Amino acid sequence: MKRREQRKADTTARSEASIDLYWLPLGAGGHSVRLNGRVFEAVASRMERRPACDLYHSALEVRVPEARFVIEQTPASVDGEDRHGAVAGGAVGAGWARRFRVFRYEVRRWRDGVIPDVAEAVESPRRLSEDPACVRRLLELVPQVPTPVWGRDELRAGEMWNSNSIIAWLLATSDLDAESIRPPTGGRAPGWNAGLVVARRQETPR
Repeated sequence: MKRREQRKADTTARSEASIDLYWLPLGAGGHSVRLNGRVFEAVASRMERRPACDLYHSALEVRVPEARFVIEQTPASVDGEDRHGAVAGGAVGAGWARRFRVFRYEVRRWRDGVIPDVAEAVESPRRLSEDPACVRRLLELVPQVPTPVWGRDELRAGEMWNSNSIIAWLLATSDLDAESIRPPTGGRAPGWNAGLVVARRQETPR
């Protein structure tokens, strides 16, 4: 009887723990960001002699029995108020820009938060895990994510560091198979590989 109750409890805990990945078109809801992204991809595709792709930004929705969290990299709150669970942050474009809030980003672990423009997400959500231990580990790792300058390759990972790098790093460091994850069909997620490269460097036996 006790074993049956324990199995039932384990099953319930597992169903209440999850990690979902969302792919959001770059600049969803913001025309200037979307235009800049298209210009960037047009130049990049021409230099690399390949067709231009749709660009995507990634975010996570993480559930544990007691709460739901949104994990995402966004511009820092302009008013300095922490209403969105920011646990880390860095500069945008150049290290000296860190002194100005408008040139800073933040990494959010937002309890009961929302993903802006989630209605525009493509091929989402993708369920990545329902393992309670993995889910809690990911939540614990968010404040430890590397925060080099956004848009630069300070960590010499082979491409710029951005929001996709942060999500890829979190997934890989949480023992999920982030290397097999691909953006929506016909799309590209710049910075994803940088997160994987840095995570591999930091691997330690657990």
